[in-house]
Amino acid sequence: MQHDLCKLDTFLGQHSSFLRWICDWFKRADKNRDGRMNFKEVQDLLKMMNVDMNEHHALRLFTMADKSQSGTLEDDEFVMFYKMLTQREDILRVFQEYSADGQKLTLQDLKDFLQEEQLQKDGVQQYALKLIECYEPSDTARMLQVMTFDGFLMYLTSPEGSIFNPTMVDLYQDMTQPLCHYFISSSHNTYLLEDQIRGQSSVEGYIRALKRGCRCVEVDCWDGPNGEPIVYHGHTFTSKIFFKDVVTVLGDYAFKASQYPVILSIENHCSVEQQKVMAQHLTQILGDKLLKSPLDGKFPIGLPSPEDLKGKILLKGKKIGGLEDSMNGVVDDPLMGEVSDEEETAEIDDDHHRNDSIRHRVKKSKQSLSKELSDCVVYCKSVHFSSFKHSQIHSKFYEISSFTESKARKHIREAGAEFVLHNARQLSRVYPSGLRTDSSNFNPQDMWNAGCQIVALNFQTAGVEMDLNDGLFSQNGHCGYVLKPAFMSNTDERFDPESPQIDGYKPLSLSIQVISGQQLPKVNIKEGSIIDPLVRVEIHGVPLDQAKQETRYIDNNGFNPVWYDTLQFTIHVPELALVRFVVEDYDKTSKNDFVGQFTLPFTCIQPGYRHIHLLSKDGTSIPPSSLFVNVRITKLT
Repeated sequence: MQHDLCKLDTFLGQHSSFLRWICDWFKRADKNRDGRMNFKEVQDLLKMMNVDMNEHHALRLFTMADKSQSGTLEDDEFVMFYKMLTQREDILRVFQEYSADGQKLTLQDLKDFLQEEQLQKDGVQQYALKLIECYEPSDTARMLQVMTFDGFLMYLTSPEGSIFNPTMVDLYQDMTQPLCHYFISSSHNTYLLEDQIRGQSSVEGYIRALKRGCRCVEVDCWDGPNGEPIVYHGHTFTSKIFFKDVVTVLGDYAFKASQYPVILSIENHCSVEQQKVMAQHLTQILGDKLLKSPLDGKFPIGLPSPEDLKGKILLKGKKIGGLEDSMNGVVDDPLMGEVSDEEETAEIDDDHHRNDSIRHRVKKSKQSLSKELSDCVVYCKSVHFSSFKHSQIHSKFYEISSFTESKARKHIREAGAEFVLHNARQLSRVYPSGLRTDSSNFNPQDMWNAGCQIVALNFQTAGVEMDLNDGLFSQNGHCGYVLKPAFMSNTDERFDPESPQIDGYKPLSLSIQVISGQQLPKVNIKEGSIIDPLVRVEIHGVPLDQAKQETRYIDNNGFNPVWYDTLQFTIHVPELALVRFVVEDYDKTSKNDFVGQFTLPFTCIQPGYRHIHLLSKDGTSIPPSSLFVNVRITKLT
């Protein structure tokens, strides 16, 4: 009974969405709603489905599928026509290479394929039997422990046949190390849905980010009417929302996508009175979820782990005195220093001293901090960064500094190894320049290369930067925390992202044969336009590994383009590399149109014959669009 359920789930999971997809197209094209389609309607449908087909070939398949010989296709006949149309010659070639009779794979054939092509090492016999059990639709074949072409096709298009190693989709990393040993999925100006000048502020921004597994959200707080603090992008025309509404949404959505801690990064511009109101809202609305004292009540010697902090919300902001003082009941004079964490004006002045329009926008605040709000900050005390030398001698593990992207880049260029060491001991946050008024993003990879944990991006802005963020955090159960490589957390090692040298390490060769594409989406709404697809593979990692290569483009075929083009790369620091597959519609006169992409960590790649299930511009899936590739990873000697 077990295998029936397994097979049925898999079959329905893949094929019901597949059949639904075909039926949707059928309904759309059936203009007169009679549940049938004549050849002219079928031709129109092929155009809509991005298929540029030889009319003679299409008519021949149409006639073969028209079992009732009525000159029209009913829905089941259309499904048959579509299946004939979408025969996978590329997969058939692989199947026939391993099948003695071209009809089936015996258990031994399948084992040979798994060992030689998919590089399966352990328990190959059990795995082969499991695949037959799960993906073979024929009862007879299953009983005989063989796999037909249909079963083989189902396996290769399933999650197990995906380029993303299924064992790394779930939570698989050690979650008991100090917080600073993890990359943390982080959002900037989380309340904004659009740009930073006139965009709309909304609690929806927090809901979307938290649902995507974001674990650090930002709130800009200002004095509001009737003693209620408000959230918006200060000195701009963005709309305003109440702080208490943000806290309520945080309480409701913080742990829907992940149980691991959420950091609430406060940019505080409020008066002491309204800071007290903020502290009140945080305490009353979040209750036990808000971490207000060190975990076991004793003074800690280092940062706790994501595991220790499960279900907790941590406040990041200024704090009066240190953690030691607050635990000993010592309180400094609250009238001290800046309350606001972001020092955008100073940074912008450094970078663009001529840009007056922005210089006067953010005034450094010298107002005092309320004890109530200060007490809500435990492990994430915001401090000004002066130098790596100063930090090494004076800073505490619970202190965190924020860097604008240009400052972070400067430190990486001038003292990369020191930055990595700094981040092995404490948290760093990097945020986009105040000049990015359109909410565009910087490349987060540069910051991850230096071990920066909280690399805050505008989640509301789609593009390559968010693709990389989604790609990095698509592993480890989408929990929003990814363990940094050991050589970045070990304070005895010296890793410089600009010139990486890791003891006893040999670079790897990555070879990707891009074989074919399946049902790529139309990008141009123009009547009768069909895409000319090409595939680009990009490596994002340390500077030495950055590379991109692309296939040639295929004329007029978004339906089942075939390339068989091989792209080669050398990877020196695989632990930090991300691989991004991009499909574009080639255009010789203007910029290529984006069709789809998929980004994953290099360490999560499964070698062998694999499908890549493409995502749209905003990171959502677009079934059944995919690429079929053959991946080989070897050590360079």
